[in-house]
Amino acid sequence: MGFRSHEILVRTAADLLPHFSVSTKVGFFPGTDGRSDHSLEPARLREALEMTAVTLGRVPDVVFLHNPERSLGDLEPADAADRLAVAAGILADAVTADLCRSWGISTWNPQSVLAAVTAAGPSGLARPRYLMHRAGILVPARILDTVDDLARALDVATGRRWGMSPFGGDTADGVWRTMALHPLMAANEECSTVAAAFRLAFVLPPVGRVAVGTNRPGHLEELVRALDLNVDDRNVDRFRDMLARRQMRAVG
Repeated sequence: MGFRSHEILVRTAADLLPHFSVSTKVGFFPGTDGRSDHSLEPARLREALEMTAVTLGRVPDVVFLHNPERSLGDLEPADAADRLAVAAGILADAVTADLCRSWGISTWNPQSVLAAVTAAGPSGLARPRYLMHRAGILVPARILDTVDDLARALDVATGRRWGMSPFGGDTADGVWRTMALHPLMAANEECSTVAAAFRLAFVLPPVGRVAVGTNRPGHLEELVRALDLNVDDRNVDRFRDMLARRQMRAVG
């Protein structure tokens, strides 16, 4: 929304915000020609954190460092580790300064983030409390494996991992009209493909929360009901093994 989402949220529902946990992200900034720029520059991050708290009129519960790989991907691992460590320090300092209650890392393509974390070592950067990454039936095997490795490297437990983009974009895409997910659900579970896909996003890979859009109440209601569905853990494990084997053949 042109970097105005906080302002719009407050204008629309300021009286409701005290009843909710509020999470947001920092890392992209207004650029030229309507484009957005990514930056891990400390002063820009700090200013954005301060502005977020002022605009919301409250301290956000979680602030995610948004797609740090956008500024790390072209760097050598040691240089990427240094840059990520500085940005992580800004977020950790924001918690101390009461600009947010906790912080995390949100990543779409986590390979360079994992490389930076590995190069930094166990004590080379402040550890986030949360990790957000892609989740769901459409996530490639290499991403599933990498985010699991990243969670272990950062010591982020399953309950503090957040999935995003469980439908890979839009449930209106043709793939959701042809995909059959009932083999991955527990016996006798009757549900739509969309509901099954959402429930499976909690186990591919294991996460504690899944972020979705809220602009369609009927769709959101269906997803809330899907939380009560059960999956077939054995078949989910077999599916993930199948993805891994297919990836190995593709690489080979």
